[in-house]
This record gives sequence, structure tokens and C-alpha cells, in this order.
Amino acid sequence: MRNETNVLSRLGLLAGCLSAVLVSVGGEVVAHHAFGAEFDPNRPVVLRGPIVRVEWVNPHTWIHVEVTGDDGSKQVWMVEGGTPNTLLRRGLTRDSIPVGAQIVVDGYQSKDRSARANGRDVTFEDGRKFFMGSSGTGAPLDGRDPTERGR
Repeated sequence: MRNETNVLSRLGLLAGCLSAVLVSVGGEVVAHHAFGAEFDPNRPVVLRGPIVRVEWVNPHTWIHVEVTGDDGSKQVWMVEGGTPNTLLRRGLTRDSIPVGAQIVVDGYQSKDRSARANGRDVTFEDGRKFFMGSSGTGAPLDGRDPTERGR
């Protein structure tokens, strides 16, 4: 009986600790979404400008690009990319997308028409081009995803 009480006490303590961890992390959880949940395949965009910020975080990377409009006004667009791990496997690192670098992003605008886009290709001034989109998330079959031939 004594051993059973000891085991039950330890299980209760473990359950309490796990609950505390889950509650404390709960506010930090970010949902992963499919392309079609947020972006419009009928709204392609081409964004040109300098990188002003890079977020190399899961579940998506974000590149913030300052785009100058035809009227000279400036607007910062948030461009979503694949996961950091996916981009690393494609040869793109946080250091290879420095703040200030001039880029061209081909992608698709968000459904809410805000200054957010899902980036498909990013092209650097020296001509290097990377597919930065998320594969297998419902994005349009636009020929940019090197893995879509197998879909």
C-alpha cells in the first residue's frame, strides 16, 4: 500500500508539472495553416524593395520588404516563406537574406488584401533565385515549386 501511495503521489506531481508547462506555453502556440486559408491564388503580386526585417521562426519565416508605390509612398509588406528547416535544405540561410538587400518577390496576396503575401520566389540583385514557398500546403501549381512535379 505504501508503494502504491508513493507512485500515485509522483504521478500526481508529474501531472501537475505537465499541466503547468502546457498552461504557460499555451499563449505561445501559433497555428500552422494551409495556403488557401490565408492567401488568394487569384491575386499574384510582385514586390520589389529592400529587406527591412527577417523573422526566422517556426512555423513560417517572414521577410519584411519596403515597397515603394507608383506615387512614391512606402509600405512594408510581410512575405511568408516556408519553415526555416525547409529553407535551409534549399540553401537559404538567415545570413543569406540580410537587412538592406534588394529583392524581388513573386507571390500571392492575402485574402484580406492587407500588405501580406505568400512568397513563392525571391530573386536577389545578383540573380540568385530561391523558391521560398511552403510545399504541399494547397498553393497553386504554378511551376515554381520544384517538388510539385511529383504531386
